[in-house]
Amino acid sequence: MNAWLHFGKSDYLLFETWRPSSNGAIAGTCIAIFAFAIFDRSLAALRRTREDHWKTRLVHTHKGFQLINALSALDGGKAVGTGEVVGEVLSTDSPHDAKNISRATLRSIPPFVPFHDIPRGIIYAIQTASSYILMLTVMTFNAAYIISIILGLGVGEVLFGRIAPGPSTHPAH
Repeated sequence: MNAWLHFGKSDYLLFETWRPSSNGAIAGTCIAIFAFAIFDRSLAALRRTREDHWKTRLVHTHKGFQLINALSALDGGKAVGTGEVVGEVLSTDSPHDAKNISRATLRSIPPFVPFHDIPRGIIYAIQTASSYILMLTVMTFNAAYIISIILGLGVGEVLFGRIAPGPSTHPAH
C-alpha cells in the first residue's frame, strides 16, 4: 500500500480477498464504491425522515399530548420549547411552581419509545458503519476510489439531500 495519492493497481480494499489488479476490476470496484456512497446518503435521508415521523407520531400519542399540555400549562397556555418553559418556571417563587419545576425538568427529555428508539439506534449503527467503510476506502490513498466516493456522495446528496432536511436547513419564519 502506498501512503500517497496514486492511481495504482493491487491495493487491498477492506478485505484480503478484495484486491483488484486489472483495469476492469478497478472499474467495477469504482462503480461499487460509487453506489455505496449513494447508499450512504440514502441512509442519512432515511434517518431524517424517520426522525420526523417519530417526532410527529410522539406528539399524536397520549403521552405526547400530556407532555405538550403540561408544558403549555406552565407557560400560560402557549406551547413553547421545554428549555424556555423551564427557564420561565425557575424565575417564579411560589411553592406551587416549585412542584412544576421538577415536572418540567423531567419532561424536557422525550420519553423512551422502543418502537422509535431501537430502530433509530439500528439506523445510526448502519450509517456509522457505512461512514467507516468509506473512510477506510479513502485510507487506501487510491485516487480512483476517492473520486468514486466524492462523486457518489455528490450524486447521493442530489438524489436524497432534499428529503426531510434537518432544522438547520429550514428558512426562519
